[in-house]
Amino acid sequence: MASTEDKIKEALSRVIDPELQRNLVELGMVREIRVEGEKVRIKLALTFSGCPLKEQIVTQAKEAALTVAGVKEVEIETTEMTDEERKRIGLGGDKQGVAEPFNLIHRSLAVLSGKGGVGKSLVSALLGLAFRETGQRVGLLDADITGPSIPKIFGLKERPKTGPLGLIPVESRKGIKIMSINLLLPEEDEAVIWRGPLISAAIKQFWGDVFWGELDWLIIDLPPGTSDASLTVMQTLPTCGIVLVSTPQDLAEMVVRKAAKMALKMKAPLLGLVENMSYFVCPDSGRAYEIFGPSRGEEMAARLGVPFLGRLPLNPKIASLSDAGEIEKLPLDDFLPLARRLAEKFVD
Repeated sequence: MASTEDKIKEALSRVIDPELQRNLVELGMVREIRVEGEKVRIKLALTFSGCPLKEQIVTQAKEAALTVAGVKEVEIETTEMTDEERKRIGLGGDKQGVAEPFNLIHRSLAVLSGKGGVGKSLVSALLGLAFRETGQRVGLLDADITGPSIPKIFGLKERPKTGPLGLIPVESRKGIKIMSINLLLPEEDEAVIWRGPLISAAIKQFWGDVFWGELDWLIIDLPPGTSDASLTVMQTLPTCGIVLVSTPQDLAEMVVRKAAKMALKMKAPLLGLVENMSYFVCPDSGRAYEIFGPSRGEEMAARLGVPFLGRLPLNPKIASLSDAGEIEKLPLDDFLPLARRLAEKFVD
């Protein structure tokens, strides 16, 4: 006859990790089961201590254990997997890429929103250009594996070369080093149909197997959402901070708040918020119109407890230059003050 411990373990085998799509027992997450009368104590090893799915996993494990006859109370303690355990289930560990020991990156930041269409790639590109304008060495890592747009914005089609220390980023006209999956595809409109683990592996390679050399800034353009790519960047890349991007609409604000909460759960510093498409300046009258409604940027930043970095206008010239791959021709008058405020947050 099966013991209570065995029955609980069987119940836990029906709980599926929502990210890895495998059960807790198969993944080796069940470290210990102790039965003390009607009370059960369970120790679970999460893939990472800051896992944003922790509460969901714990709740489902507790509910599963309570289905076992005689169990009235369940207490769950969580710990973190070792690097070896992560490797065993295909998440890798802290092994360095071939180029990583030779890269010297002084500051890195990720541009995040949670919602598509708010201009994360544009803000990433303009941040890079603003820092480059002041003579700093800049790299752009396009972490949007399934929807990359950085090469198109900069008009890049050259494939990265391979050197003795790894892949060599393609340089823009102004000398920004850029790495994107689109630079490695046979055609720029080739679809990348990958599951999460492959996307995560590609981002790790763009960090560790690309010879960036010495950079003052590495800017990471994240895709929409709060799943695989964003998790990988926050869990495995030494990111110095997060820049949030929003627009004035209520919907954008709601989704950006989700992204901010994710960053806080992952203990990634929030450096500030940028409100994009905040207003439109009529070329005939010079009058500013808030097409998408009144600006909410300052209020939102205050609610999140982060600095408000500034508002960016809705500028038709940006769209035409981006489509033509000539974003580097855009005057940076609206963006240089924002970049300066961001740079002031770093103390060398």
